[in-house]
Amino acid sequence: GVGSSDGSSPDEGVVEDASLIDEKAVEQLAEGLISHYLPDLQRSKSALKELTQNQEVLLETIEQEISKFKECNSIPEINALFSEAKHYHNKLVNIRNEMMMLHEKSSKLKVSGIFF
Repeated sequence: GVGSSDGSSPDEGVVEDASLIDEKAVEQLAEGLISHYLPDLQRSKSALKELTQNQEVLLETIEQEISKFKECNSIPEINALFSEAKHYHNKLVNIRNEMMMLHEKSSKLKVSGIFF
């Protein structure tokens, strides 16, 4: 043919236009998909952020409760210390009473003239 002498076909310009249309179509489809899914994704992101913050608060609360339970486990030891302290307090009271009784006896002996 006559048009084939310069090495270009008559469809070459149409093919380039079609590839430009395809790029525009792809870009528009991508923008459409993004605009369709982006609000849901942003809501999901904020919901996940809130969930993560709530989980952190929950973890802190659980750690506080665990420390309370650890303190509760030491209560029997504290009770044992209190009962031991009570036992020694009773011993001290008995010793004091005995000393007072001995003091009274020694005072009576002094009065009666046995000690000089």
